[in-house]
Amino acid sequence: MTVMGQSSFATAAAPHGRTEMLRILGFLEAMGDELEDTFEVFAPGPFLRMALHLMRGHLEAKVVTPTSMIGAARVPYATANRRLREMTEAGLIEQRPRTKSGKSFSLHPSDALMSRWVQMTDRLARLGGSLFAGAGGGRAAEDYYFGGSYMAGQTLPPLQVLSEPLKVPGGIRVLVHGDPTFMVMDNLKRQFEQVIGTQIHQRAFSIDRLREEALRNAERKASRYDIIAVDLPWVGGFADAGILRPLDEIMDIARLDPADFHTAGWTAAHWGGRPYGVPAQTTPELLLYRRDLFAEAGLEPPATTDALLAAARVLHQPRKGLHGIAWNAARGTALGHTVLMTMADFGQPVIDLPRNAGGFETDALAARAYRVTIDTDRGLQAAEFLMELLRYSPPDILSMSWYERVRPYAAGTVAMAYGYTLLAPYFERDPASPAADQTGYLPHPAAPGESPLAPVGGYVMGIPANLPEDRVRAAVEALLVFTGPQAQKMYVQNGSRTNPRYSVGADPEVRKLSPIFEAVDAMSWRDELQFWPRPPIPEITDIIRICGEEFHDMLRGLQSPRDTLRRAQSRAEAALHHPGTS
Repeated sequence: MTVMGQSSFATAAAPHGRTEMLRILGFLEAMGDELEDTFEVFAPGPFLRMALHLMRGHLEAKVVTPTSMIGAARVPYATANRRLREMTEAGLIEQRPRTKSGKSFSLHPSDALMSRWVQMTDRLARLGGSLFAGAGGGRAAEDYYFGGSYMAGQTLPPLQVLSEPLKVPGGIRVLVHGDPTFMVMDNLKRQFEQVIGTQIHQRAFSIDRLREEALRNAERKASRYDIIAVDLPWVGGFADAGILRPLDEIMDIARLDPADFHTAGWTAAHWGGRPYGVPAQTTPELLLYRRDLFAEAGLEPPATTDALLAAARVLHQPRKGLHGIAWNAARGTALGHTVLMTMADFGQPVIDLPRNAGGFETDALAARAYRVTIDTDRGLQAAEFLMELLRYSPPDILSMSWYERVRPYAAGTVAMAYGYTLLAPYFERDPASPAADQTGYLPHPAAPGESPLAPVGGYVMGIPANLPEDRVRAAVEALLVFTGPQAQKMYVQNGSRTNPRYSVGADPEVRKLSPIFEAVDAMSWRDELQFWPRPPIPEITDIIRICGEEFHDMLRGLQSPRDTLRRAQSRAEAALHHPGTS
């Protein structure tokens, strides 16, 4: 496996929910041992022993065989074999062939056993809480924790193995971005291999190299990858160029449960009314702010661009080692994203989109009848806002990009930062960070008269159009596993702070890990999650780069805001690939 661009955060991520389930397993195993050691006439329970062994194997991604199950029963061979057969006939165990002959097979918990396990552990947690809460420690029964939060209402069940392993030569091959979420997926490789029944080979690149590799792969006669990750702004270009296979052509879309996805993330996966990918991570860019610093200064959380500048002005105290705000200002792609999102804060899309109740309409983008709208009055307001923001930023702001803007915020040297949710672990999971437990999450403050919005970023996972037909079915099944709610919950429990599904954000175990999920869900319900600030047109990558170059020269003082808008407008118009533009 080749992994490039991996962040140090991913390697430090630690499991949470699975650990709690294993704690309950360990307790039941230890309790059985104690009873057997205490009472010589105590009869061991082979059903429970084998169920515990099977569940532990599933959670730890270890192969469980009939032989190991019989050994775990702690009863004579004939009795254990009979009990094993009874469990299988009762639908509690699923068998998966390990060889072509089918004579050797592994054992896995069925959906029925999973469901009963969840119910039993929930009752056990409640029983433990009612009996032992407060004994010696004085905690109230409702605060007693015995793995109970994992099983509390609306929790998602553990990921279940496929009833039939995927049969695909060489295993499933995946091309992804080298960000924390996809690196968490790589860290869980062993668990996912057990689920799908074949090897997984993952390659990860930086964002620009990922795009280059995806384009190179499209030129090959047969794709080297079964699944590729696609940045949301690329969807239109990849679909238009025939790089991605339309998903409604190769699968039943209802299997994805589209209503479970955040609306903005699901809509952004479409081009011309057809889905070309499945949201794998939905990570809006938010305003991160230090609640403690705001309280000390008597400031309210900023809801408008004017309030943001006022707060940055008050909190910018370089002599004390504190700067007002950090943001993407590095030349090229990084600053280009900031420009488009800042224009959106002032109600100006980068192309002429018609307004609708939720912001701007994007359904007709595939018709390619759009014009560039950078050199406008609102565009000028956005440019002047960035010039003012520069005054309250760190001295190295013009070289800051994705990670660099969040690191000083985590270190406590900036009071606010624009940042994607996927980078929150840099301060949320670091007890030494001054921002830990002191961070508030807001959508982008908007210009007066405009609505706050949280520009949606992230990736979808799609299937290359040149993937050989005999691999498509396996790719679809793997795609369903990797993007399903159970898998998404695993990513969160192991450190990710991105989530494309409502069901995952509503899970009590997930909400316990970070306030981000509740905040993002609320923004989605308020229709503040929007993807139109970076419309997924084929030319968007060029437009972002152009804005990042021209506005960088403006911030360096090499040209005025008005000249910057004219130059960016002219270059972006030249980049459009359809007729009818001036």
